[in-house]
Amino acid sequence: MVAAPEPAPAPAPARSGGLIGSALVQAMDIPVAAPVAPERQGWFGKLSSGLRKTGSNLSQVFTGGVIDEALYEELESALLLADAGVQATQTLLDAVRKKVASSGATRPVQAKNILAEALTQLLKPLEKPLVIGRHQPTVIMVAGVNGAGKTTSIGKLTKHLSSEGASVLLAAADTFRAAAREQLAIWADRNTVEIVSQEGGDPSAVSFDAVSAGRARGKDVVIVDTAGRLPTQLHLMEELRKIKRVVQKADASAPHEVLLVIDGNTGQNALTQVKAFDAALGLTGLVITKLDGTAKGGVLAAIAQEKPVPVYFIGVGEKLEDLETFSAREFALALLGQG
Repeated sequence: MVAAPEPAPAPAPARSGGLIGSALVQAMDIPVAAPVAPERQGWFGKLSSGLRKTGSNLSQVFTGGVIDEALYEELESALLLADAGVQATQTLLDAVRKKVASSGATRPVQAKNILAEALTQLLKPLEKPLVIGRHQPTVIMVAGVNGAGKTTSIGKLTKHLSSEGASVLLAAADTFRAAAREQLAIWADRNTVEIVSQEGGDPSAVSFDAVSAGRARGKDVVIVDTAGRLPTQLHLMEELRKIKRVVQKADASAPHEVLLVIDGNTGQNALTQVKAFDAALGLTGLVITKLDGTAKGGVLAAIAQEKPVPVYFIGVGEKLEDLETFSAREFALALLGQG
């Protein structure tokens, strides 16, 4: 017969400014962040590391001993510096103030837990999976400014879809840059997928041929890479609209997804891009790249507040596997150095 274990000693009361026990936090109706799933821990570690610059600025706000007006002022400054934007910053501040008051919280670490929950709820509308299989093929048109990591993200997305068992065909519709076609061809080779490309061809013609070929060959996905451009270049934005129209001639229901790749380091400019490209093309999703090392990770809060286009994927490195599906809770915890 196994002897019953002795009861564990009662925890020592928390000291002023120290961590507070989760049982007491829950008793006071203060949210406690759920742990990250074991299978996502490796990715979460990369995300946390990538967001360390943003996270350290925010975490410093909660190192004092009390929740007071000075803490709220510091939090407001930290959120604005992280490019969360005025509207999202106000939303988060209001949520934290209200929950602190209703719960009776007195310690900064409690306020940090409350902020993590408020940020998770704000980002939740961005959390939506990319669904493949409703159409044969699913046509994905990808746009973005030069330097955002668009073609590289297409390579990573191809890897992700291929690993899920989908057959992918790439369309090199960025015909203005020979380097873009060559880069996409390299990604096609790495992922062992087919590519439709024409040297100096018309982008719309390449897109039409690729969608037609995808249908004829029974592909699950056709990804159309378009030329990088600024949203202020109106004649080039019109070229994107033309590609979309011509794709619809090859498949009346296409494109089924219109993705914008944005550089996480660009802060509020990323929100400007989302608004402009959405007005031109009707975006269905975002891919956020280059989050490793950014101090402007709060821009996702601004997007969620002002233009909540779903974030399908986020990237924090150059490797093929350094692109992962977006989780609002994981992002909030990583941003605040929790989890």
